[in-house]
Amino acid sequence: MKHIENMNLDKHLDKKNSYKKELKKLQYEMLNIQQFLFKHNIGLIIGFEGMDAAGKGGAIKRLTQRLDPRGYVVHPIAAPTQDELKYNHLHRFWKRLPERGQISIFDRTWYGRVLVERIEGFASETEWGRAYEEINQFEKILTEDHFILMKFWIQISNDEQLKRFKERQENPYKKWKLTDEDWRNREKWSSYVEVANDMFDKTDKKHAPWILIEGNDKEYARIQVLKETIKHVKKECERLGLQITNVEETSIQTV
Repeated sequence: MKHIENMNLDKHLDKKNSYKKELKKLQYEMLNIQQFLFKHNIGLIIGFEGMDAAGKGGAIKRLTQRLDPRGYVVHPIAAPTQDELKYNHLHRFWKRLPERGQISIFDRTWYGRVLVERIEGFASETEWGRAYEEINQFEKILTEDHFILMKFWIQISNDEQLKRFKERQENPYKKWKLTDEDWRNREKWSSYVEVANDMFDKTDKKHAPWILIEGNDKEYARIQVLKETIKHVKKECERLGLQITNVEETSIQTV
């Protein structure tokens, strides 16, 4: 069962000095995958959720660092605008989906309806209650139509979050990331754990899996996001009868 309480947040890289070497190898493998997806007209959609300061942005940066910028878009998702509220909650995400052969990465996703909107009361119980099936159908339509879809949840401990908040508060280049709402959300930690577990139970599907990443060690989390992305894309391509050739480390040229 995928539940936050079952995660081992002590996980870390066994050899810290190998981080850069492994990161580089995996990033070139992602570049190879990007080119393969473009050639075969397959779209890739990756969603990121998790606790505040869990490292979503850092993981996305490393995931995309060596990709061709013409072939992917990162969508930072904030609260819906007044205009977006006039439509179904999925409408603004349909508009941001990639073309086939392209990659779209979502920093926060359509799961806001069953996370923050549920907790803060922005969606009624009827609205967030029916959203699970709406989301499942949304994802099923995509994965049956030449798209690969996966969702990451990055988790950190309460103490680690507090440590990162304080570091942001003291760093003038990161201070902008920290808001009063972030501090207020810490008081609702247990509520977020509860609704996240509920979300995993109802929306973790073979064609659109939730992948839970232990994030206390940032480098471990970044490596795992790359590994899991490569693994899932390869598996889905094999299901389509396609074989992705791995990038050999000996052929990698420094960029």
